[in-house]
Amino acid sequence: MKVVVCLKQVPGTTKVAINPQTNTLIKEGLEYIINPFDMYALEEGLRLKEQHEGSKVTAISLGPPPAKEALREAVALGVDEALLLSDPAFEGSDTWATAYILSKAIGKLGKFDVIICGRQTMDSDTGQVAPQLAEQLGLPFVSYVSKIEEMREGYMRVQRMVEEGHQVIEMPLPGVITVVKEINVPRLPSLRGLMKSKQAQIPVWTAKELDADMSKVGLSGSPTKVIKLFFPQRTSGGELLQGSPESQVEQLVERLRERKVI
Repeated sequence: MKVVVCLKQVPGTTKVAINPQTNTLIKEGLEYIINPFDMYALEEGLRLKEQHEGSKVTAISLGPPPAKEALREAVALGVDEALLLSDPAFEGSDTWATAYILSKAIGKLGKFDVIICGRQTMDSDTGQVAPQLAEQLGLPFVSYVSKIEEMREGYMRVQRMVEEGHQVIEMPLPGVITVVKEINVPRLPSLRGLMKSKQAQIPVWTAKELDADMSKVGLSGSPTKVIKLFFPQRTSGGELLQGSPESQVEQLVERLRERKVI
């Protein structure tokens, strides 16, 4: 059984600043962590490894060189192999371009059974990369997985969270899933794992190693563009309506009409 887990390094705080000229986050001085939802994906991959003898878990991340630290943490927790995709050409990639880069790397890794991702990332919150990755690889996809009931060669049965409960879904493998926090409780690294992570060699694959089409990565390869990024301005104030309830209703309707709400 071969499991691939996709990880992303994200700011470990919600207190961030935005550069008004470039519409990007000001990253200096920020502390980074593994995206919280990806920790559940990583834990589930490790549990599958423990359940299936001879299994292997590969953690893969797309990001700048410092993202190696996130992969070292994954090694400390028990993954067998960690891989960083990093190249200045990848900067500015939207979710579709990111999925393309990941698909090229995963394709190069060879045969696998399942790709596990967190339901979404804490920074961009789109939840788009995993389904787009499945689309680019031509694989079946199930989101919001809260439990893996059974997994064997070429087959998986999972529970998927929905508003009114859960669905039981069977899917052929290889495939892609995203998991929710209800699926498990992530483990802590062992002392042995921490020592191993310090010595781990984490290869870095660039666009050249991936044989990537440069028209499909970075800003030029991104179908979506961020036009403006800003914090919404909070405003306060209001008007106290006077008179009888009937009069207040009439006044309210008039105000809404003036503002073309109704």
